[in-house]
Amino acid sequence: MRYRLCALFTAIALSSAPCWAADTPSGDLAKAASPTTAASNQDVLKQLPFQDRADYDAARRGLVAAFEGEVKNAEGKPVWSSQRYDFLKQAQAPDTVNPSLWRQAQLNANAGLFEVTDKVYQIRGIDLANMTLIEGDDGLIVIDPLYVTETARAGLELYYQHRPRKPVVAVIYSHSHADHFGGVRGVVDEADVKAGKVRIYAPHGFMEHAIQENVLAGTAMFRRGMYQSGSTVAKGERGQVDTGIGKGVPVGGSISLIAPTDLIVQPLESHDIAGVQVEFQLTPGTEAPAEMNLYLPQLQALCMAENAVMSMHNVLTPRGAEVRDAKAWSQFIDDSLVRYGDKAKVMFAQHNWPTWGADGIRTLLADQRDMYAFLNNRTLHLLNQGLTPLEIADAIKTLPGELAHKWYARGYYGTLSFNSRAVYQRYLGFYDGNPANLDPLPPQQAGKRYVQALGGADKVLTLMRTAMEQGDYRWATQLGNHLVFAEPDNQAAREAQADALEQLGYRSESAIWRNIYLTGAHELRKVGIPQGGRAIADLVRAATPAMFMDVLAVRMDSDKAQGHDMTLNWNFDDLDQHFALTLRNGVLTWREHASHPQADATVTMSKAALDLISLRQLDFPTAIKQGDIRIEGDAQRFKSMLGMLASFQPTFNIVTP
Repeated sequence: MRYRLCALFTAIALSSAPCWAADTPSGDLAKAASPTTAASNQDVLKQLPFQDRADYDAARRGLVAAFEGEVKNAEGKPVWSSQRYDFLKQAQAPDTVNPSLWRQAQLNANAGLFEVTDKVYQIRGIDLANMTLIEGDDGLIVIDPLYVTETARAGLELYYQHRPRKPVVAVIYSHSHADHFGGVRGVVDEADVKAGKVRIYAPHGFMEHAIQENVLAGTAMFRRGMYQSGSTVAKGERGQVDTGIGKGVPVGGSISLIAPTDLIVQPLESHDIAGVQVEFQLTPGTEAPAEMNLYLPQLQALCMAENAVMSMHNVLTPRGAEVRDAKAWSQFIDDSLVRYGDKAKVMFAQHNWPTWGADGIRTLLADQRDMYAFLNNRTLHLLNQGLTPLEIADAIKTLPGELAHKWYARGYYGTLSFNSRAVYQRYLGFYDGNPANLDPLPPQQAGKRYVQALGGADKVLTLMRTAMEQGDYRWATQLGNHLVFAEPDNQAAREAQADALEQLGYRSESAIWRNIYLTGAHELRKVGIPQGGRAIADLVRAATPAMFMDVLAVRMDSDKAQGHDMTLNWNFDDLDQHFALTLRNGVLTWREHASHPQADATVTMSKAALDLISLRQLDFPTAIKQGDIRIEGDAQRFKSMLGMLASFQPTFNIVTP
């Protein structure tokens, strides 16, 4: 019981914050590119305008000071090291990396303090995202203080080494993803926020989405995020090289959150912040449920948040999230083009590098508008002709017209294949309409039947190896998946599947597809999954009691709960919030601002005590003993309910049963 209650809020604590050791030494297990993979990557050099070096100049433009060292946490362990990407300094892409991705990885490796325009600076290349600093009359405005406090603090100190040491008087969260707010305590003190010395601006719905996106499906999202970021794969020519929108995720740092003081609620709002005019443009439902662009009219500078970066983005991220609205995304970019296209002289985003010049800005915005509109409209066009998700993904080979040759429309982060399926899911769901797919067998059962039908494990291995010799790695991995799920202890099958996945990774233009393939290969070759997940105190404290009740309901094991119907009242006396819980038919439901007239038990505690338990700084028996939790009625019924709660850990298998 003690463990179960301590683990109740782990989903919130997980968020996207890895705490395992980075750069697991997998390089010694990785193999060379096959001849067909090397040839495939060489063909890319003939298909794209690699002679265009303009982005190399743009990514280095305005460099004030390079960052080439490490960022360490309080224990002295590296959170970030730019030197781990020194292998990218070689000009020519190795056979094990798609040349287009190698180019993007080199561009994102430019790390340091950059001047964007007068009074606007960026810290780039020391975290997944960028931190933008705007010099106001009496202090600094910080847009998106990175992922962890350590990199944010290091970035601010790098700025102070070269610019006047003005205090931070305002922070702007452009949207609700952790890499854009998690480092806030590295740049401001919450006491100054509470005293009114620092204002924090965020889009409407920010707190709800910043917490809730990772709560109910947090454990699974965290585990899948390990694949997407490639955090357990060594950095190098045969490992992780980039994420497409930045180098990677800092490891071992502290994620924080300070609640906004000012929410932007109107579609367009203008504010004077430290003498700087800021026009906010809300863009809900685009790259994040709560997001906004910014325009600085005095500086003729446009910030597109994460709505227009130097890559095709994800309509549905592989780690998991709500499907985004490609149609709305396109329309909001067009709104920005109409409103600011004739005004802005520089455009920057919170990933990658800026664009200078009105013509270039207008072209990029128009191209990315067209890109997301194409993804939406073409998918709908094909699904209305009866094509299924996989058929649509196979049919959409490239973007139309000149978009196919624009570097900032390449699939370094999102891909045509994944995004078209995401659009399909948004409109029609995951079912493709074929009755054979209404109730398919789960992978392990199907795998055993496929292997038997194909003539046994040895025969499947032979088919796999033949496919790999022919460079048909997609087919090889489909065969291998059936075999591994049928016989998970078959080491030859695991090795063959790892080899096939690895070659697909080497060919991938998408950084996160590469990371996913290579992480799968790594886990097939090495038994054991890295542990992860630690409590993020600010997110736990910011979570509402209602979110806690949702977590309880998700964690209730309905099989165990059958025949144990009960009613409970749960009161948070410090917030004067009351909840009526009903366990019936193995299902836990709750009502806020309500109480059962004759509950089996009534639990009274403070939200602060719940936070300590969720952070594992207090256990349930101790809390009762010292009076932090009071139970009236049948305490045993409440304890039995806790015993019916499942504990989720982000160590479940993905590439094996």
